[in-house]
Amino acid sequence: MTEKLRIALAQLNPKVGAIDANLELARDAIARARSQGADILMLSELFLTGYFPEDLLFKPQFVSDAIAAAEALVSTTADSDLTLILPTVWRDGDMLRNSVVIAESGRISAIRHKRELPNIDVFYERRYFTPGPLPEPVEIKGVPIGIPICEDIWQPWVCSHLARQGAELLLCPNGSPYWRDKQSVRTELVRSRVAEDSVPLLYLNQVGGQDELVFDGASFAYEPGDRMVFQGRSFEPDFIVSDWVATPDGWRCEEGTIETLPDIDEAPWRACVLGLRDYVHKNGFSKVVLNLSGGIDSAIVAALAVDAFGADKVHCIMQPYRYTSSESLRDAQECAARLGVRYDVVSIADPVEAVTAGLSEMFAGRDEDLTEENVQSRMRGLIAMAVSNKFGSMLLTTGNKSEMAVGYATIYGDMNGGFNPIKDLLKMQVYHLARWRNAHHPADCLGPQGEVIPQSIIDKAPSAELRPDQTDQDSLPPYPVLDAILEAMVEEERSLAEIVELGHDADLVRRVERLVNLAEYKRRQSAPGVKLSPRAFGLGRKYPITNGYRDGSAS
Repeated sequence: MTEKLRIALAQLNPKVGAIDANLELARDAIARARSQGADILMLSELFLTGYFPEDLLFKPQFVSDAIAAAEALVSTTADSDLTLILPTVWRDGDMLRNSVVIAESGRISAIRHKRELPNIDVFYERRYFTPGPLPEPVEIKGVPIGIPICEDIWQPWVCSHLARQGAELLLCPNGSPYWRDKQSVRTELVRSRVAEDSVPLLYLNQVGGQDELVFDGASFAYEPGDRMVFQGRSFEPDFIVSDWVATPDGWRCEEGTIETLPDIDEAPWRACVLGLRDYVHKNGFSKVVLNLSGGIDSAIVAALAVDAFGADKVHCIMQPYRYTSSESLRDAQECAARLGVRYDVVSIADPVEAVTAGLSEMFAGRDEDLTEENVQSRMRGLIAMAVSNKFGSMLLTTGNKSEMAVGYATIYGDMNGGFNPIKDLLKMQVYHLARWRNAHHPADCLGPQGEVIPQSIIDKAPSAELRPDQTDQDSLPPYPVLDAILEAMVEEERSLAEIVELGHDADLVRRVERLVNLAEYKRRQSAPGVKLSPRAFGLGRKYPITNGYRDGSAS
């Protein structure tokens, strides 16, 4: 048995379904591992298909192509001392498995299957895979190594079984998406497993955006004694090499690098930037367009877009009407200038008047109401989509979670767009991040330093400006109150009675619940957006549109 191991973890950004491109990423990682003298290289969960391929797994040809790519990758270990740990989809008789293939000298030396298949939140692995038996250790370079796959470490029995069976190291490939405080949750989990089993655990996570999910990387390892021995980068690819030596007390890390993780304020910004960048690029776009209204939501989306793509790839449009204030015109222009983006002003006066004139006979005798307000919003959405089509830019939409929760958005109007980077940010979180970005310049971001969002935008009362002197608080409770109710109702799933016990007015809580339920049909038709919380609308929270249940606990 060897007494030293150099282990490489490839924290990479695969694309779901892009088997050939992912195969090339893997080949590059193998070449890099060889050049650095690694004994073992591990890739992240379901690397060749990307995590998570969803119903692509129901296509037999897709599965066959993925397995063929895995077999091709196995052959690249020939004439080499490198052992490859390749997580992949695998056929086991008539069962489909989430597996790891261990490749040495151009052949498969062992296969292990994922035991614990998550079926909560955004994960539906039991829809596709059959769970494997409790895995046994694999001998690599004469060393018994356990390879629990992602969810396998979230319950204690898989790791404890591997340790009892003699595993001296645990190497865990993951596809673990980010949400607030997720990195500390993972750290505490791994610390617990290492303390329980007295075996070092190396945790590899993928990085990158995939539809609404963002994988933050941040791969790391702990050894007994509660010692973190390396920490990889967060929200960007990394290639982590660590040296391990056998001691009388077990395997210990001789050398590893500790990278500093983003703090609790920087992390959501980085997640929004990465999710936006990868969604746009992975879907074949290179630039974006958005309506810049002079309000906080569109301003922060513009800043995120510039950080993601650079100013030359971002196009902002102001679409004024008779109710647009001079302050909004000034603020939008100032924000665009600070960000350095192209900025155009396109009045919606003529098209709105044409529509209202065309409907005047049908609407005769009826007072103006939300219908006419929505015509303004829908005209802005139509024009923005026309610009998107003409210039080949993806249209970004800018509604925050508070507005989307209570339906304070116009379907086929300001909801138009291909992606929404702030979809899972409550209104007060938007303000907080705007202030934070003005004071910081995040890593891996392409926008300018300094105050990119004018303070006047942050200070003024939010308004859709669809009628004279309108503010959001005309029809909504103050956002600090609304956000507190929504956090309890949506993210914590508390009963109405429990929310009232927190100090909120019972009538207001019931009204908010009614608005949330009524707006479900709108949210089903909204653009995807970055998931930042455990209970994001869409991927993380699935309620029926036709829904007769009402919580009577606050009656």
